[in-house]
Amino acid sequence: MRVYKDNDGKSWDVVVGRESWGTIVLLFVPREGSEPPRQNLMNVRSPEEGTRELMGMSEEVLGDLFQGSTAKPTA
Repeated sequence: MRVYKDNDGKSWDVVVGRESWGTIVLLFVPREGSEPPRQNLMNVRSPEEGTRELMGMSEEVLGDLFQGSTAKPTA
């Protein structure tokens, strides 16, 4: 897990998750507030590979992925 601070100063926990159909996603979960989690698809084969990629990302790449993320569907 990593922590990302967006341009508004809000902190997000960043973790790798797996959708029900096996797709690996990067999840941005707000530490405070009522915003929904955000997600971005990862081009990896396993959660372990995704975690290694996440841990090696620069802050700039992580910021780009956050900017390209979408609200996680709730249903």
